Amino acid sequence: VHISLLCYCLTALCLVEGSEVTQIPTILWKLKESDAQMNCSHTKGATYTQMYWYRQLPGEGMKQVVYTSSYSDPEYGDFREDKYPTVKAVAESGSFTVKKLEAGDSGMYFCAVSQHSDTDNKYSCTKTPVFQQDVT
Repeated sequence: VHISLLCYCLTALCLVEGSEVTQIPTILWKLKESDAQMNCSHTKGATYTQMYWYRQLPGEGMKQVVYTSSYSDPEYGDFREDKYPTVKAVAESGSFTVKKLEAGDSGMYFCAVSQHSDTDNKYSCTKTPVFQQDVT
């Protein structure tokens, strides 16, 4: 069974223009029980230390999976770290993994970066992406 994960750059939360945020690959086809790693980077500089990862499953709204920064531990909210581990060692890039893929993991995954964290509202973003990479 193949599982499809679509990856997009997100420009919500007044973050950065999509052309300055790169998330590759734009589509992943993986076997069930395998892991899918997604990478995100930006060219905004070392002051943009916050990174957000979102998931949107078919028929559902976008949900924030994790907030991470290069200087603190990730914050997962309603999601589990063992299912969605992240790496954010430097300000300009980070990675997000979906472990042991199941059919229910098929969906779109987004990354976003910010210079300042919105501590009170970091789980409230539901805007759709303004910039999208082409998926073929």
